Amino acid sequence: MANPEAFVPVAITNRSGLDESVHFGAVVALAPNGDVALAVGDPTVAIYPRSSTKPLQAAAMVRNGLRLPAELLALACGSHDGTARHVEAARRILATAGLDEASLGNPADLPLDRATAEDILRTGGTRTRLQMNCSGKHGGMLVTSAHNGWPVDLSYLTSEHPLQQRVTETVDELAGETCSHIGVDGCGLPAHVISLVGLARSYRAIAMAGQGSADGMVYTAMTTRPEMVGGDNRDVTKFMRHIPGLMAKDGAEGVYAAALPDGRAVALKIADGGNRARPAVMIAALRALGVDTSAVEPLVGEAVLGHGRPVGEVRAIAP
Repeated sequence: MANPEAFVPVAITNRSGLDESVHFGAVVALAPNGDVALAVGDPTVAIYPRSSTKPLQAAAMVRNGLRLPAELLALACGSHDGTARHVEAARRILATAGLDEASLGNPADLPLDRATAEDILRTGGTRTRLQMNCSGKHGGMLVTSAHNGWPVDLSYLTSEHPLQQRVTETVDELAGETCSHIGVDGCGLPAHVISLVGLARSYRAIAMAGQGSADGMVYTAMTTRPEMVGGDNRDVTKFMRHIPGLMAKDGAEGVYAAALPDGRAVALKIADGGNRARPAVMIAALRALGVDTSAVEPLVGEAVLGHGRPVGEVRAIAP
């Protein structure tokens, strides 16, 4: 797995005029022709993409018969906020195969959206499987399994399940390499290990797939309904809303990936798994590829707070 020597300083956090923290990571960016245009740290470092794998998993679902409206397919690609809109969409995915929340194998959780979570607790609510940010993906997997006559019990969480075997095949194909390890993700599903550059290649392949193809349906869903991939206040949604054509997905433990249909793509990993440096480093990498990020830059900066007020920022120092 990750070699500490694969990571170099990529961002700095400033507080009240003094640099406070240094963030290490690795970044790779691909040119339109697929060549490595820049590499900071080791682009071949093996990582768990975590939820950045969701578009690849969704591509496997669509390749194996899943057909959902863009709004619902985007949720299957997302780590949603758990608002009422997201919960209802997850319920609708399950209903297409006559399933309900009881079929889900992901853990119960509160919504990622803080205001929604506080409202639920205030009114006596609790954690549910539908609110958990991976419920759309799990629902999509169950519906795909039902469509193919594969088991829709908890065996769908295992690497041996027919759907998961096809997910692994799809991950390998899109990444252009054989996944080197499969662990268990936070939601209970298989977590694949691929290289950072393999992650960038996979996003590039999906973004370039073209309308009408299975992979192209994933790209279209994410870029036309970005609010279902994250939420209105999430930086991943803002990136897609304000950079035309960009497909992007965040992942736990400091992972981020993005691609454009012209073949440019970025993947990054913050070494210690922290997330606050990700937006700044993603912007810097996209700018290095010549992408106009001016519309999104004011919207995704990570504020450093002092007594509830901004007193600093996180800035990229590489690439």
